[in-house]
Amino acid sequence: MNRHDIALIGFGGVARALAETIRDRGADLTRELGFELRVVAITDLRLGSLMVADGIDVAAVLAMAPGETFAGWHGGTAAPQNDYVIRNTTADIVVEATFTNPIDGEPAVSHVRAALESGKSVTTTNKGPVALAGAELNRIAEENGVRFEYEGAVVSGTPVLRFAEKTLAGLRINAVRGILNGTSNYVLGQMELGMSLDDAVAEAQALGYAEADPSADIEGSDVQLKVVILANELLGAALTPADVQRRGIAAVTAADIVEAAAHGRRWKLIGSAWRNAAGGVTATVEPVALPLADPLAGIGGPTNAVSFETDMLGTVTVSGPGAGRVETAFALLSDIVAIDAQRGAAAVVIS
Repeated sequence: MNRHDIALIGFGGVARALAETIRDRGADLTRELGFELRVVAITDLRLGSLMVADGIDVAAVLAMAPGETFAGWHGGTAAPQNDYVIRNTTADIVVEATFTNPIDGEPAVSHVRAALESGKSVTTTNKGPVALAGAELNRIAEENGVRFEYEGAVVSGTPVLRFAEKTLAGLRINAVRGILNGTSNYVLGQMELGMSLDDAVAEAQALGYAEADPSADIEGSDVQLKVVILANELLGAALTPADVQRRGIAAVTAADIVEAAAHGRRWKLIGSAWRNAAGGVTATVEPVALPLADPLAGIGGPTNAVSFETDMLGTVTVSGPGAGRVETAFALLSDIVAIDAQRGAAAVVIS
């Protein structure tokens, strides 16, 4: 039976959800996917580091008491030795799931680079490494004969990148636009019901949709990184965040929302990228009052959606959850499936 040994770099909500899936559905996944998943390393700021070449007891890790660390465990230490673990683990796939600075993509960029350089494939849901260093990291992956996968970096568990690559293969995608931030979408929806911006943000925070500092959602910088990924991956661009003009939703007033509704329109924060007349790609993030007939106008709550403008099918829209630890863990799992498929294809070519 084929097997993938994985290292979890970061053990927050998403990585824990993946570990829970392996614990609860491991036998079913092995039967359905044709390969076994085994966790052989975990690092975490709170827990420390743990490496066990013949497999970690995931159930025991998930049952750890608050404040407990890996100190005293076989193969464990209280120190989170991320780089050492990444370079020395016996894992063939590194799951990068740390909290990352969106300005420079660290520490995730360094984690991904270290894994690829040491001959390990990587899956991550972090936007920073892909938007800020995607070309470099993909080059390193190719040079080392491994894969860098990041389906969850744009719309969490909703597979927009792989949908475009696989399902829309053969079509020319001329533009892509979407609702790429569930928090801002929820806030605009509540404002449409009469809430103030501040009250809607506070409610989103209480419901767990928004962070304690909601600026990345409200000001559009979260969407800015996602648009860079979409433009570069789907339109062949080489954009950086600085190339994407950005306006958030803070300037949208109650009067704007009332006026839009009177004209059959609804405000949404839209990230867009399109092929321009000069042969390049232009990208923006801005609030737009969409006509109700637009496929993105009806996307409510914390849901995300992406519309692809194609040459043969016209507009194709995909929607789904844009957040959630279980949903995002599925994106990691789908990346592992893709890595396995690529390894199988490579083995066929070699034979």
